[in-house]
Amino acid sequence: MSIYQKLIKIGSRYFGLATLFKVGFNLAPMYQRSTARVSYVSEDLKLVKIKLPINYKNRNYMNTIFGGSMFAAVDPIPMLQLVNLLGEDYIVWDKSAEIYFRRPAHVDLYAEFRFSEEELVSIKNRLTLENEIDIVKHTQLCHDDVVYCEIYKTLYVSTKAFYQQKRKNKTTAAT
Repeated sequence: MSIYQKLIKIGSRYFGLATLFKVGFNLAPMYQRSTARVSYVSEDLKLVKIKLPINYKNRNYMNTIFGGSMFAAVDPIPMLQLVNLLGEDYIVWDKSAEIYFRRPAHVDLYAEFRFSEEELVSIKNRLTLENEIDIVKHTQLCHDDVVYCEIYKTLYVSTKAFYQQKRKNKTTAAT
């Protein structure tokens, strides 16, 4: 169990999970370096909003937001959001990502991350049939409905029991 998982487990006794999600991201050194901030988390964690302000820490040679900052601002949110939405009986890992820069960003950018109840039910239903699946989440970094960057994150999702058995089988086969 990571230090972050321990903090969530202890902190959720005193604060809401949404508050911990927001504060935790905004205080985590690796997320701070992206220069983004989590600005909103719904109580049910199904909606997370971020702001990526343009500033001296993320301006590139062309005086626009550095592409690495754009990706780092978006990268961890869908996986950790889904981990917390599905609960302890499931495993979620980032598998791959694609990023498309649509235009140079001279302005602050915003993104929203959503999981609907229907989507969560669909994931759980698929896992009862398939044990492990990949899902793709699409995110846009925008300002005033203008898209500056699009990111497609592929997430691996499995039941914990299946994942543990799969790892055990791989370890046994390797010896």
